[in-house]
Amino acid sequence: MVDRLAALDDPVGESLRGHHAHLARRLGRAATYLPGAATFSAVSAEAEAQEWADLARLLGGGVLADMFGCAATPPSDWEPVFALEGRQMVWAGGRPGRPRAEAATDVVELGADSVPEMLDLVARTRPGPFRPRTHELGTYLGVRHHGTLVAMAGERLRPPGWTEISAVCTAPEARGRGHAARLVGALVARITARGECPFLHVAEANGGAIALYERLGFETRKHTVFRGFRTP
Repeated sequence: MVDRLAALDDPVGESLRGHHAHLARRLGRAATYLPGAATFSAVSAEAEAQEWADLARLLGGGVLADMFGCAATPPSDWEPVFALEGRQMVWAGGRPGRPRAEAATDVVELGADSVPEMLDLVARTRPGPFRPRTHELGTYLGVRHHGTLVAMAGERLRPPGWTEISAVCTAPEARGRGHAARLVGALVARITARGECPFLHVAEANGGAIALYERLGFETRKHTVFRGFRTP
């Protein structure tokens, strides 16, 4: 279990080297997602100047380097853009009251034809980075009301043995109906059925989401800081 948990210390790098290699751009030990798929980049924990230079070459000059939870410190000419306190949570198994995926009959799978609706919902709810090709990272599920997409959630990072649940969001007019719980429950069922363990990341300030995830069986593994920098 220790080795399995270690993959969560660098979920972006582990995903880019493994399950998402087909969506990666790499130079030396630096890696980043294709621009339309995700914003995240990765370097090794003890990255030196050459690694940062390689990442800058991949991204280009004056571009946001979304380092997610990477703790490595970039060179002084990399401008800090944001630092957001958050936490990484892992699914700890069954809990009373967790959603039963088999009861979520209104949950539908979202594909490429749903991308405009997904982008619109993300723009309205701001659950985190989401791009036109983000749906290619894994399965995305949604809930429709009278044909309109009002809630969604999906799979993002894929380090070995794990799948991250992300983009959990509900339109303001559809909140309070349990959509998020049903969607997360459906994803947990899919992920565990293939022998992987669900995990997720959440902003520390989002106490409501943290409370929901705890009710659904997730526990905090560690606190982290999501950081972004601008390349020279």
